[in-house]
Amino acid sequence: MKKSDRFRSVLIFGGAGFIGSNWANRLLETTDAKVHIYDNLSRKGVRHNLDLLQKTAGKSGRLQITIGDVRDSAMVEKVVRSATEIYNFAAQVAVTTSLLDPRLDFDVNIGGTFNILEAARKGGRRPFLLFTSTNKVYGDMNRCRLAETPKRYQYRDIACISESQPLDFHSPYGCSKGAADQYVRDYARMFDLPTVVLRMSCIAGARQFGNEDQGWVAHFLYSALRGEPVLIYGDGRQVRDILCVNDLLKAFEAALAARPVTEGQIYNIGGGPENTVSLLELIEQVEELTGHKVSYQMDERRPGDQFIYVTDFSKLRRDTGWEPRYSVRETLKEIYSWWRNHREVFAAPAVLRPFRTPELQEVPGTAA
Repeated sequence: MKKSDRFRSVLIFGGAGFIGSNWANRLLETTDAKVHIYDNLSRKGVRHNLDLLQKTAGKSGRLQITIGDVRDSAMVEKVVRSATEIYNFAAQVAVTTSLLDPRLDFDVNIGGTFNILEAARKGGRRPFLLFTSTNKVYGDMNRCRLAETPKRYQYRDIACISESQPLDFHSPYGCSKGAADQYVRDYARMFDLPTVVLRMSCIAGARQFGNEDQGWVAHFLYSALRGEPVLIYGDGRQVRDILCVNDLLKAFEAALAARPVTEGQIYNIGGGPENTVSLLELIEQVEELTGHKVSYQMDERRPGDQFIYVTDFSKLRRDTGWEPRYSVRETLKEIYSWWRNHREVFAAPAVLRPFRTPELQEVPGTAA
């Protein structure tokens, strides 16, 4: 039975992507909210995600899709006007791309976020605004003392990383996302916008078209299924905590429900100490799950890469009651199930599209 949200108008920037399409689907299935997706359709697989969302919405008139770019301030201002909630997932997401094209990284991550904030401020409606940042704002964290085992690194003196960890932007991507999350926080303080920043660790799950630069958990799994080798940068003992996208969606709901407490706050979010895995350990889990051997080669560690990152999400748990439910193994199963049910998309080279600013338009038949 759906919860009544008669006056809820949700705008999702990057709504056709991995996190955005999962969130849109959850809203369409569990609420009565109007869902407006704004996306430039530059990412692999996003057109397939839109097809699935249109099927979910059916003839309800609750789904609107606008093809546009966050760098277009006029268009952003136009779509923000009627929103009661805004979720900003639109981003340049890869450290490697930021090194190749820092200007693009800057324009999308800082300029695009600024356009959204300004549109929300000028609109005067005070929409709830949630921004997804990254653990990369903490830099390479090379001052953390480490212990080593044959298959993983681990912290020597601490268990995980809280929001008190000093910011230390490292790479253009770290700079752009870090500057953006500070803008989002400051617009809450200076302009009374109800904003929330989530600094995410590794998110994985269904609808993720992972590749070498972003979405490495899915990338390892898909590579095994295709019989393709994986390139590991470093010795493979790097550790991350994995958060299933299903748990992330619950965090969105929790942050919104606890608005009086969460507004203006920044939270670290991830799977935490119970859901850590190294690259070498993940390869073993993928092989056990799929029965396919993962072949890999090693290359030099990339500049700025963290040897280990494990999230302390205790602040978010304290303020909202949220905590993750899915294990790494269960998250892998979610991705594997998604792959089995959507193999035709992975076989189609046409889903690969270059990053560009398309002609701005609304998809026919989808405007509410």
